[in-house]
Amino acid sequence: MSEGIDLKELKRRMDGAITAYKNDIASLRTGRASANVLDPVQVEAYGSRVPLNQVANISVPEPRMLSVSVWDKGMVGAVERGIRESNLGLNPIIDGQNLRIPLPELNEERRKSLVKVAHDYAEKAKVAIRHVRRDGMDDLKKAEKDGDIGQDLSRAQSEKVQKMTDETILDVDRLLAEKEKEIMQV
Repeated sequence: MSEGIDLKELKRRMDGAITAYKNDIASLRTGRASANVLDPVQVEAYGSRVPLNQVANISVPEPRMLSVSVWDKGMVGAVERGIRESNLGLNPIIDGQNLRIPLPELNEERRKSLVKVAHDYAEKAKVAIRHVRRDGMDDLKKAEKDGDIGQDLSRAQSEKVQKMTDETILDVDRLLAEKEKEIMQV
């Protein structure tokens, strides 16, 4: 008989979902300019879609301005198009091989839409965490059915998996509440 499933591996995968969620909400703009705002932007480059940071440098010269310095002069139009089509509500201004992107003031409506996006990201993270739980539970059932582990160990480990899942989902909810407060702060 074995020791059951690898709980550390399940925890690692759940933590990966949290990390992905943190990256997603970091790209949501609050009142200050951040280079992370452009993380979701994909650009049509050399026959495929690539992240913006693979074709340009992004900097924050002023609190309400982003600057994108495109490496290849021929890519400026594609970068501008990618930023406009990203649904971030940004309008880049082309200045030679650079793009200046003024960040508009956040009005109440825009803040509420950003909160909705944050909720969508949170739901995606929770679904990913539940998938990890389902995989763990399936592995436990299979191991018990195959006779690799006993019923007591299976039940104990399934309780641990559920507890780990609940704690990780609470972490997502806590992060969401913090981000919502940050977005709605005027």
